[in-house]
Amino acid sequence: MLVVQKYGGSSVGDAERLRRVARRVVATARAGRRVVVVVSAMGRTTDELHALARAVVTQPPRRELDMLLTAGERISMALLSMAVQELGVAAISLTGSQSGIITDENHTEATIVDVRPRRILESLDAGRVVIVAGYQGVSRTLEVTTLGRGGSDTTAIALAAALRADLCEICSDVDGVYTADPRVVPDARRLEAIGYDDMLALARGGARVLAASAVETAARGGVAFYARATEGEGEGTRVGAGAPPVVAVAARCDGAVTVLGADAAALAAALGGVDVRDATSDGRVATAFVDPTRVDEAQRRLHRRFVAPNG
Repeated sequence: MLVVQKYGGSSVGDAERLRRVARRVVATARAGRRVVVVVSAMGRTTDELHALARAVVTQPPRRELDMLLTAGERISMALLSMAVQELGVAAISLTGSQSGIITDENHTEATIVDVRPRRILESLDAGRVVIVAGYQGVSRTLEVTTLGRGGSDTTAIALAAALRADLCEICSDVDGVYTADPRVVPDARRLEAIGYDDMLALARGGARVLAASAVETAARGGVAFYARATEGEGEGTRVGAGAPPVVAVAARCDGAVTVLGADAAALAAALGGVDVRDATSDGRVATAFVDPTRVDEAQRRLHRRFVAPNG
């Protein structure tokens, strides 16, 4: 059985968290599974590298920015490989280019055009856990590129498709996809399953658990995956075909609020007393803009109106 696991920046944010992830990876390998791990940069490393570049020059060239930013994932992949090996399991770290992630040449926002995982397969056949730097690839002209926001999620799903993985897990500090942001809406509920279209609408609407680009990649490749917590044994949320429609809320910091399972008129009515602009609907997805300072209030109202009655 081949498993692809992705760990986000908060999951590998310091040495102790890296060691905890290593123990989880080793447990998976010792259960008889072949394991490919995709890692993000540690903590806020990417933001810090961005800030460093802008402290040196006002407008960093995008090519050089990609060369700089990819260092973050290379740090975490090497450290995690060291930690796994110290626990007695053979491992190897590979950059995006070494892993066969081929992209176009759109620096800082590249798109994966092909995956040629020859070296990953060779390493798996040699009995190693393979740890891949997420968020990055290489163009056909050998230019190092980055994939933009959510790039490590996209890397994991693209590899799961290319390797025909039996299981793909996107692991983070939240234990799945919720009916709203649980930090804002305390009674938000974890969803057991959600379809590609609904997940894409939530991601575009501001749900931060998964990036829209990753969901699009999964839908194109027919890759079902689980959004799970790095810690604990929870089932998480399955994202893939065949899930029933869900009712859920998402919001963005620019004031956009989105409801799955409502139309524009119902959304606007539910926000009575809140200044609503540009309420629109497309199928079962309704979106409106409110004052950004009232986004949290809007989320709670919409959840009470549309989600709670379906609970």
